[in-house]
Amino acid sequence: MAIIKVRFRSEALKRSVSFSVCLPLEDPPIPNIPRHNKAGKFKTMYLLHGFSGDEMDWIYYSDIDALSFKYNMAFVMPSIENSFYLDDVKREAYYAKYLGEELVAFTRRAFPLSYKWEDTLIGGLSMGGYGAMRNGLYYHDVFGAIIALSSAYITDDVAAMPPGQGNPVASYDYYEHTFGPPSELKGSDKDPKALASRLAEAKAVIPAIYMACGSEDFLIEQNRDNHRHLEKIGVPHRYDEGPGIHDFKFWNEYIDKALQWYTELV
Repeated sequence: MAIIKVRFRSEALKRSVSFSVCLPLEDPPIPNIPRHNKAGKFKTMYLLHGFSGDEMDWIYYSDIDALSFKYNMAFVMPSIENSFYLDDVKREAYYAKYLGEELVAFTRRAFPLSYKWEDTLIGGLSMGGYGAMRNGLYYHDVFGAIIALSSAYITDDVAAMPPGQGNPVASYDYYEHTFGPPSELKGSDKDPKALASRLAEAKAVIPAIYMACGSEDFLIEQNRDNHRHLEKIGVPHRYDEGPGIHDFKFWNEYIDKALQWYTELV
């Protein structure tokens, strides 16, 4: 297994950026672990961090190296700041474009990654779960599967936020800058429920979707609401709940379950 840190200049962000890649290039030195055929190109997950995190969170706090061996999968972990993985037009920092276009293209040139739609996943936790769902739907022709854990589906909350009143996480000004005017948020392309509805109405090909949230997580109701919406509009998906809060104990368990779900699909 190799963990590689990469730095390159992003045109979408107009600056040098870094990301980390986890690749199962060698077999693990552990008996009875299945050996994979390394002749082909790797299935790949673009794996997203949460609010206040960075590319190293999954490496430090999860078993992502073991999962890379187990599923013979590459993980690409970018650092996207507290952007919610959305384009920041005012700053000309196009985070969504970087993630859904530039990073995918660059990593495919640089590493032995599969170009196939069904082999290309996007996943994340909390803010990264929102980013995975929003950008997985927005770039539905790029990503064949979405894994969204304890996702910060907060667009309805932000849309209802009174001017000048933030919450314990961030200020009103931050949310307005990140999502745009709250009064215009619902139904926009930053609203995952609206994106899913549009794709369903257009009978477009929608990525396979896996969602999970801990039953004691402070975001549980937002995740249940998104699950109910997908059910209502007839978008197939898997939704799991289990004991847990907003922490890596839950995410480490459910990223494994999500990848097992994915392997059964393909």
